[in-house]
Amino acid sequence: MTTIVLKTKIKAPVENVFDLSRDIDFHQKSASQTHETAIGGVTSGLINFGESVTWRGKHFGVYLQHTSKITAFERPLKFTDVMTKGHFTYFVHQHLFETLEDETLMTDILTYKTPFGILGKAFDTVLLKKHLTKFLKQRNQQIQKELENFKPMPAS
Repeated sequence: MTTIVLKTKIKAPVENVFDLSRDIDFHQKSASQTHETAIGGVTSGLINFGESVTWRGKHFGVYLQHTSKITAFERPLKFTDVMTKGHFTYFVHQHLFETLEDETLMTDILTYKTPFGILGKAFDTVLLKKHLTKFLKQRNQQIQKELENFKPMPAS
């Protein structure tokens, strides 16, 4: 099994970070480099406890599908998505949120296992872990950019 842990500080209220992290429309926008599209289950808006989404995206030059279900949900502190169908033997992504003084600490804990024994492990070591880490970092930077640059409309 492989685990990736990323911590991102975002100058925004925890509720905003939590909600943007589970926003299907924003994910499609922020993951445009892999052409991520929600094609099944919840395909727009905010995903909630017990709901699933099927993603189609291009990774390593091939379009792949991945279905995840939200199996734990405690707004605005955490949610977990678990793969129910896809190319991994095991895939669990925990999203944790903590209020600091004037910002939110967002922690991703992604644990997964590749199929194909030693070949899968070699693929993970050489390419996959780096690819998934980069994908998550880019996604988190997009969340950070969106929330930190948000300017409320002035009252009229």
